Formats: sequence, structure tokens, C-alpha cells
Amino acid sequence: MDVSATAYVQKVERLVHEVARSQAEAVGEAASLLCASLRGGGVIQAFGSGHSEAIAMEIAGRAGGLVPTNRLALRDLVLYGGEPASILGSPELERDPTVARRVFDLAPVQPPDAFVMISSSGVNGSVVELASIVKERGHRLVALTSVQHSTEMKSRHPSGLKLLDLADVVLDNGAPYGDAIIGLPGGGTFGAVSTITSALLAQMTVAEVVRRLLEAGEAPPIYRSSNVVGGDEHNRALEARYAGRIRRGG
Repeated sequence: MDVSATAYVQKVERLVHEVARSQAEAVGEAASLLCASLRGGGVIQAFGSGHSEAIAMEIAGRAGGLVPTNRLALRDLVLYGGEPASILGSPELERDPTVARRVFDLAPVQPPDAFVMISSSGVNGSVVELASIVKERGHRLVALTSVQHSTEMKSRHPSGLKLLDLADVVLDNGAPYGDAIIGLPGGGTFGAVSTITSALLAQMTVAEVVRRLLEAGEAPPIYRSSNVVGGDEHNRALEARYAGRIRRGG
């Protein structure tokens, strides 16, 4: 049993190549869906809780990414909804389906917007309920999840549904059940991979959106780093087109 940084990197490299290969068609479908939203005046709404929030941050409001993006989060209940910060300390919050409608209602969502929702397990109450609301309101939905992990889990939503059951397009991050990929001598595993492969899929999807826009002769609305000369001015000019629809706080 090889327990080392080298063993982890080797396993990650194999998984990255497999995910890139196996998900290429789904990435194209997701990009087409998001392009249609953007061309219709929409904003891409991204949501993830726990570690999945890091992937929502890959999609919404980062250098090299699309400007017409907005991030929803459970902390919006505090930032915009007046709830006490203490509610964020509960590990049960992301399992509670009742918080989802409040998160949705607090968000600057408009009819042409599309959603990207990230959850490796895809079974917690908040993400499944939010996905249900998104579909009830007629929005298109891309789910970024682990199909293996989700399939082996029981839904924590009263409907029995999972995130992948509600999506128009499913992107499978290829993470195993439990996420970690290296076995320990006494049992158990370590070395999580879902963040790496999910970030890869998020960036692949953005790249395909940009490709489609360029091929259509459209200028992609892309953020520049605020730490390069002229970055702030460039970004502010693009953000002004979406005033009131994209939030960058929190």
C-alpha cells in the first residue's frame, strides 16, 4: 500500500484525465445551456454549500471567469436576510430543506437566469429543495455532483429526490463514495478529490461558453484580475451592465 504524495498525485492525474474524457459531451451540453441564458439576458446563478461553495466561487466572480455570474450561499440568510450569524455554526443547516426558499427569495434572480448547483453527494435537504424551486420557476439547471456517491446515498429530502434527478445536465466529478481515494492500513481512506475534479469541470464549462461566444462573433464578458493594471476599470465597466443582479459581497 503506497501512502504518499506521489501516490495521491498519480491517482488524481488518472481521475482528471478520465473525467475530462468522459464528461466532454456533458460539458458541451452545459455550455450550450448557459450560453442560451446569457444571450437571453440571463445571469448564471451558482450555489454550493460546505466545500462545494469553493466551486461556486470558481464560477461566480473570479478572475478569468464570466462577469454575468452570481453566487448564492447559506450565509445569505445572515448577509441579506437578517438572521443571526450563529445559525451558520450548525452542521444541520445544509441538511434543512426549509432554508432553500429563503435563499432563493433573497437572491436577485430573473427569469432568463440559469443555475449551476454543486454538491458531491447531491442529497442534502437544502440543495435538493433549492433545485426543486429552481425547476418550479422554470430555470435551466446544471448539476455538478458525484454520480457514484449520490447513487449510493439515501436522499435527505422528504421527496426522496437527489440533485441529479432534477438537473437538465449532470456533470459527474468522478469522485468515489466518501470522496477520498487512498486507503489506510487500518481501514478508511484519505485524500479527497471532488474539489479538484469539480473545479476542472467548472473551468471546462466556462471555456466552452467562451468558445461558443467567440465563434458567434461575440465578445465574452470576462473578468480580469484586479491585481493587474487596468483590471479594476475593466471589471467595473462590465459589472455595470448587470447592476443589481450580481453580488460580490460575502
